[in-house]
Amino acid sequence: MPTLKHLLENNRAWSQKMTEQDPEFFTTLSQQQTPEYLWIGCSDSRVPANEIVGLLPGELFVHRNVANVVVHTDMNCMSVLQFAVEALKVKHIIVCGHYGCGGVRCAMEHNQLGLIDNWLRHIKDVYRKHEPKLSCVENPDERADRLCEFNVIEQVYNVCHTTIVQDAWARGQPLAVHGWIYGLQDGLLRQLEVNVSSPEEIGSIYRMRQEAFA
Repeated sequence: MPTLKHLLENNRAWSQKMTEQDPEFFTTLSQQQTPEYLWIGCSDSRVPANEIVGLLPGELFVHRNVANVVVHTDMNCMSVLQFAVEALKVKHIIVCGHYGCGGVRCAMEHNQLGLIDNWLRHIKDVYRKHEPKLSCVENPDERADRLCEFNVIEQVYNVCHTTIVQDAWARGQPLAVHGWIYGLQDGLLRQLEVNVSSPEEIGSIYRMRQEAFA
């Protein structure tokens, strides 16, 4: 059975390098976790969250899934979100998609893949909502990239619609939600035109009464 010895050797080399740069790095890291950012991104191995924003371990709290989807019934995602907001007191939540996303591409097609079809249904719903604009894009690659952008925007608002985020705003906790997208071909992040930091910036139907915090 393979032992993945090379990965363990890589780990030792990395640990030695970090210790040489800062002898107290791991001691300090083990005693605290105070990130200012929660990253909700895609599971794609080509999008390493910490690396592309130049942050060290301990500086970015991360949740990843196929196609960076935020579903209110996903207890994994909701648990991460609650811990990040209520325990870690993050100030920024970044929803980051990427161009060339395989999950988004699969959602545009009609192939039957198995269990994941149920997950991709959420992206199909995004496609259906924006179909008039997407149908105007003739090039399939460009259409897929446009859907990647729409998907990020939809997930930003899904984050904002949660009781977790709205309760934080009601408490006066500073918290902003941002939509970004990453280019695999150039390694650059791009801000989409969506940054939300108050309930007034979301649809009124999603705003919750907050008498308990008045």
